[in-house]
Amino acid sequence: MNTQNIRQTVVELCIELSHSGHFSGTGGNIALRIDAEHIAVTPSATDYLTMTAADVCVLRLADLAQIEGERAPSVESGLHARVLRARPDVQASIHTHQPVASACALLGRPLEVPPGPLRRLLGERIPVAGYAPSGSGWLSSKLARQLRPDTNAYLMLNHGVLCCGATSDAALQAVEELETLCTSLLLQRIAARSEREPFMQAALRRVADALAA
Repeated sequence: MNTQNIRQTVVELCIELSHSGHFSGTGGNIALRIDAEHIAVTPSATDYLTMTAADVCVLRLADLAQIEGERAPSVESGLHARVLRARPDVQASIHTHQPVASACALLGRPLEVPPGPLRRLLGERIPVAGYAPSGSGWLSSKLARQLRPDTNAYLMLNHGVLCCGATSDAALQAVEELETLCTSLLLQRIAARSEREPFMQAALRRVADALAA
């Protein structure tokens, strides 16, 4: 099994997500489907900008047994495996702590996606998986209950975001478009509150300006 190309793709995606600000430090992880039985996963606690293809782990999808890789796999491997087992159409799963969408995840409310191209990419409604500790089976079980065949973006309460797609490019686009959508929705909430509470207008405007920058 030649996995070099797909492991290199994991590295390149991590670098791109780091440069865009959606990954930072060692926060965030990726899984790519290799075939029906194997996935490539980011290693645990590894700086994305120094990561190599040899660091990327190859796991058996059924039980997460490690087949290749010089480091331990991400603690969120089970989270990605839940998605890839439930969605045979998905080739890529990306978990981020991207700033604005993660702020929406803190609110614990599903997001309605406006009609149009975004619905085809993300789904009509972005659900929220309840909080559970990072890397736990409890967290992956909570996300599994929210998975839908037509939904490619999920908020995880107090924990960030998971986006998926039929290709790595589609999953990456879902990450980007979700951040744009969340920025727009938060700006709308700030504007509405500013109208209701004039005494808070200056502070709310500063937050709005930071989001729009």
